[in-house]
Amino acid sequence: MTYKFFSLAIITTSLLLFSGCSNTGMFTATNRTNVELSQPNYEMVATNVTGKAKSGYVLGVSCSMGGQAGALALFRVMGRGHLYHEALTNLWKNYEEKHGSVAGKKLALVNIRYDADLLNLLLYTQVGIAVRADVVEFK
Repeated sequence: MTYKFFSLAIITTSLLLFSGCSNTGMFTATNRTNVELSQPNYEMVATNVTGKAKSGYVLGVSCSMGGQAGALALFRVMGRGHLYHEALTNLWKNYEEKHGSVAGKKLALVNIRYDADLLNLLLYTQVGIAVRADVVEFK
């Protein structure tokens, strides 16, 4: 009986450890586009446009290192978990509320800054991301 209980406990613990939620942070590929802003062919149309996103988890831990923030937990109870995507989507939504639609415009984000806000409690952890940027429009 003890052997069966011990085996069941090990299997259950293994399933819980390997089937939890994970959020590992932003896309950090080396694909970059260089834009030369030496000619007056652009105009600064907005500064400090912000987008935010949060996710909350039960039985986990969150951490932030540099431009990345992430969480490892068993259950997500708040948010969708796609923090950087949600924050950038929210940033463009906030831009459109003040400056109109982005359709048909040649816009680019410059001076992008990422901030992380973490909350680690014994049973609950929360990760928040804020993305701030300036928007330029090319003529």
